[in-house]
Amino acid sequence: MPRWTVLAIPVDGVAETDRQTRTVTEFEGNAEEAEAALLRTAHAYDHNLWTVRRREVFRCSSRSYFIRVRGRLATYGFLIQLAELIHDSDAKPAAQPFA
Repeated sequence: MPRWTVLAIPVDGVAETDRQTRTVTEFEGNAEEAEAALLRTAHAYDHNLWTVRRREVFRCSSRSYFIRVRGRLATYGFLIQLAELIHDSDAKPAAQPFA
């Protein structure tokens, strides 16, 4: 089963000291489940704001959304993106072909 991660990438309004990409969640599932989890995240991510006064969700592709979150004092923009694990150096290799 594929492994996925949802990332929140600051784009606008975030202080220079807080511009790190955040891993919001990691899970296993098929592509449809992953895209549904991404959409749920886009509708819920709040960057630790106490009060969200408005949320705008823009679809960039089936695997990324731009969200604009307006709080009481500031407005923040994030790219919420879905990433699929395609390589893990710690994973055990699949059965080796016979030579």
